[in-house]
Amino acid sequence: MNTLEDSKQKKNGINTDNKVEENSFRDTVATVDKDGKRVWVYPTKPKGKLYNARTWATLAYLFVFFALPFVKVNGHPFFLINVIERKFILFGQIFWPQDFFIFGLGMVLFIVFVALFTVVFGRVFCGWACPQTIFMEMVFRKIEYWIEGDAAQQKLLNKAPWNTDKIFRKGVKWLVFWTISFIIANTFLAYIIGVDELQKIVSDNPSNHVGGLLAIVIFTTIFFFVFAWLREQVCTTICPYGRMQGVLLDRNSIVVAYDYERGENRAKFKKNEIRTAGDCIDCMQCVKVCPTGIDIRNGTQLECVNCTACIDVCNSMMTAVGLEPNLIRYASEANIADKKPTRFTGRMKAYTAVMVLLLAVEVYLLASRTEVGISILRTPGQLYQEQPNDQLSNLYNYKFLNKTYNDKTLTLKPENFEGAITLVGNANLKVPGEKYASGSMFITVDKSIIKQRKTPLEIAVYDGNKKIKTITTTFLGPFGGGN
Repeated sequence: MNTLEDSKQKKNGINTDNKVEENSFRDTVATVDKDGKRVWVYPTKPKGKLYNARTWATLAYLFVFFALPFVKVNGHPFFLINVIERKFILFGQIFWPQDFFIFGLGMVLFIVFVALFTVVFGRVFCGWACPQTIFMEMVFRKIEYWIEGDAAQQKLLNKAPWNTDKIFRKGVKWLVFWTISFIIANTFLAYIIGVDELQKIVSDNPSNHVGGLLAIVIFTTIFFFVFAWLREQVCTTICPYGRMQGVLLDRNSIVVAYDYERGENRAKFKKNEIRTAGDCIDCMQCVKVCPTGIDIRNGTQLECVNCTACIDVCNSMMTAVGLEPNLIRYASEANIADKKPTRFTGRMKAYTAVMVLLLAVEVYLLASRTEVGISILRTPGQLYQEQPNDQLSNLYNYKFLNKTYNDKTLTLKPENFEGAITLVGNANLKVPGEKYASGSMFITVDKSIIKQRKTPLEIAVYDGNKKIKTITTTFLGPFGGGN
């Protein structure tokens, strides 16, 4: 943020000529050198209260992620995103393409929520809930520390020749990475095709499921590539969320921030000194522990994923030298520069109002959603038919989608007219669970009630004795009505 930088420069007595150099960090990416080559990041293993809290949050996250596809309600998946068959099950409820408008509104709601959440809390989602960060920092990185050691040991190992120790450690790490990627790929596929279908792919003759096995291999390879090589590049160069925060954040947004008012001017710590400089002892531990390689003291940057590793390590250093902790903390620019508490701004109120309105509409659509999708349309190109006893009939096409797991027997009854509804070739209208039922039917009425070219008709649809919906259609009659 420019305000943070300008305030810091003013406090440090930096003149205009030096300002360009001070801000030069924004002209480069920490993980790319001047020649455009990748700079590999070796973050120091973090530890502290916030890291422990993230570990517990990760355990809960991983439990839900890996267990959810196996949860069933009355023998059916609790959660399924079957894009192939356009079938979605959320919390045990089936959603079909006819319900996509609900998903559309849900996506709008999610985008507004992201905007509101970012305006208030910055990128806390990235550090605490993003799958990329959770798997990279809390799973794969932990395994890497366990097999190869901390940052310094990893650097030495990578520079060492390919001796027995290096081959063994790298081989074990890549094997474990591939195994975890394989498990993630299977779980990911289970969300799409379901656990039962996945079990068939795994246990049946491979020649019967070439496509499914190929999908598992492709997903496994992608996940392995992301977590073994691409890593923080996903956050710094691929994910658009980091760039969104430049538009969404303001001075009141809470982010992982360095208190430059308290920390500057920086100076090394000397034992038994009477400190006149700022509290930042320039130990560089916040830089060494950062998984994206940035210096948080430069201010808010798109590469920062708010993982809080710098907060933990800075607090440990402050405690070690007897200074007050929270030099780096969750705070806003207004908190630091103006010493003001966080306040609910007009911008936040506007986002919240839109959020509440959209949420109310979404809840209404979900609550009013019927268990049967119904479509009754007059057959195109067909005129009315003259029937005995001075009656008229029209031919209609109907289509019913049973959105539940149970079979339903439906009944159609006239609602605002007297007449007969006759199904072609069916004595009753039985719709199997999760299936369609379609066909044709005639609506017959007395010619005397037809007063215009197109007469609106209402048809009640009953499930047993319960009316589930009223459908409006039109009846085509002779121009000018009856006699």
